[in-house]
Amino acid sequence: MTLRVAIAGCGYFSRFHQDAWGRMEDVQVVGVADRDVGKRDAAAALFVGARAFDDAETMLDALRPDLIDIVTPPGTHRALVEAAASRGVRMICQKPLAPTYDEAETIVDIAEQAGVMLAVHENFRFMPWFVETHRLIQDGAIGRPLNITFRLRPGDGQGPKAYLSRQPYFQTMPRFLIHETGIHLIDVFRYLIGEVTGVFARLRRINPVIKGEDAGLVVFDFANGAAGLFDGNRHVDHPSDDTRMTNGVLLVEGDGGVLRLDGYGRLFLRKLRGEEREHPYSWQDRGYGGDCVYGQTRHVVEHLISGAPLVNGGRAYLRNLAIEEAVYRSAEEGRFITI
Repeated sequence: MTLRVAIAGCGYFSRFHQDAWGRMEDVQVVGVADRDVGKRDAAAALFVGARAFDDAETMLDALRPDLIDIVTPPGTHRALVEAAASRGVRMICQKPLAPTYDEAETIVDIAEQAGVMLAVHENFRFMPWFVETHRLIQDGAIGRPLNITFRLRPGDGQGPKAYLSRQPYFQTMPRFLIHETGIHLIDVFRYLIGEVTGVFARLRRINPVIKGEDAGLVVFDFANGAAGLFDGNRHVDHPSDDTRMTNGVLLVEGDGGVLRLDGYGRLFLRKLRGEEREHPYSWQDRGYGGDCVYGQTRHVVEHLISGAPLVNGGRAYLRNLAIEEAVYRSAEEGRFITI
């Protein structure tokens, strides 16, 4: 079986999607759409026989693909999901899924009412260091997890030109650090530790050209009794050759040991009262974040071709967004929010 895929959006991050789709033998990219003629033509040239369109709906009508990969800003997602759902075309939609929780819920409802698959492109959990950390935790390498901390330090948010060359809409998002970036770690924390039951947050803005918050602290309670801390600051960096590869550093502490991730993708394991040693594992330094875009897209392909379980379906993803809403509510009201 060959899956016929169309791509909506050929901007900065779409290049990682294009690279991922192009490496799959059981996938054929049949079309791309973007309002920028240069971007769409450049993307179409990467795939034999692919057609370029200036409008996604026209592309859907002309090609009737098996799947559309929506790689456009959040404000466009509802219209594109409606267009695909009304034509019975399955979807992967980039995050943030929508500007607001209510609109995200509407998007999920639209897909479900049409009986069409909607997956959310949540790629951090497919980063190889998080996949390996999950495996080690499940294997009991650190005993019972007690604490998880992630210090987000991409160092890309300084000055008046922050994000303009890459994703300029970042500057105008009324919610930024948590809505655009922290949501990844909400998903990772749930993947590694379990369900979140409450949050307490302090958020702030450092760069005055950014409309939303670009730094903050969020404390998490988990159903299993563990605790978590997300310490995010896009204004400062951390030791790494590429600060946006891991985006920061991770620490997971259990009653039997500690796991640590550094900014080079290396994992270190220390048993209780023992010495820390690097934990060897294999991964590919390709694309974005250890090839996590390929991992996410391949996960969806395996679901469609072989029926493997889908971990990032739209309805399930709403739980992440509910936690996000609780974070903002906590910051606004200055109190702990039970979820």
